Amino acid sequence: MIDPKHKYVAVAGNIGAGKSSLVELLCDQLGWAPFYEPVNDNPYLTDFYKDMNSWAFHSQIYFLIHRLRIHHSILNHPNSVLQDRSVYEDAEVFARNLFLQGQINPRDYATYRELYETLVAFLPPPDMVLYLRASVPTLQKRIKQRGRQFEQGITAEYLGNLNKLYDDWIEHFTLCPVLTIPSDDLDFVAIPEHLELIRDKVKEKLLGSETISFY
Repeated sequence: MIDPKHKYVAVAGNIGAGKSSLVELLCDQLGWAPFYEPVNDNPYLTDFYKDMNSWAFHSQIYFLIHRLRIHHSILNHPNSVLQDRSVYEDAEVFARNLFLQGQINPRDYATYRELYETLVAFLPPPDMVLYLRASVPTLQKRIKQRGRQFEQGITAEYLGNLNKLYDDWIEHFTLCPVLTIPSDDLDFVAIPEHLELIRDKVKEKLLGSETISFY
C-alpha cells in the first residue's frame, strides 16, 4: 500500500484502451480493491449496438444509475479502490457523442444532463483520474483480440469521435488531478516493467509529484 489513507482512482479510456486489465494488474500490485465496468450486466447493450437510435437513451440511463451506485459504494469502501470507467466519462464522452450524432434527441439529452448534473453535485470526486490514451488502430486491435461479439461492429469513425471527446473532457476536467498514460507504446499486460512504470507514476501523482513524463 502506498498510504494507509483511503484512495480512490478512476481509470478512464476509450473502448479497448485496456482499462479492465490495468485495474486488475494495479490492484494486484497495490493491494487495492477493483471496481469493474458492468459490461455484461447492461440489459440494453446488445440492442444498443444493433440499433443505437432506439436504445441509446435507455443504455445511458442504465449506465448512469449503475455507476452512480458504484461511486457511492466506493466512497464507503474500507480499502483504496481502482474503478474501471467513471460516471463522468459516461456523461461527458459517451452520452455527449450519442447526442452529437443525433442518436439521443435533444429532449432526452436535456433530461439526462439534468439528472447527471444534479446527482454528481452530491458526490465527492476521486483522488485522481488515470486516463489511458490510445490511437484508433490500437483500440481496434485490442477490441478484436478480446473478442466480445457485440463490439466487433464498432467503426473507426465511432472510436475516433470518442477519442476527441475524451481529450476535450480531460483538458477541461478540474475536479481532481489527472495522469495521462500514452498506452500505444506501453504493453503493461505482457511487460512487467511497463506496469511498474505506471504504478510508480500513480504513486508519484497521488503524493503530489509533478514528475509525470514517461520519456
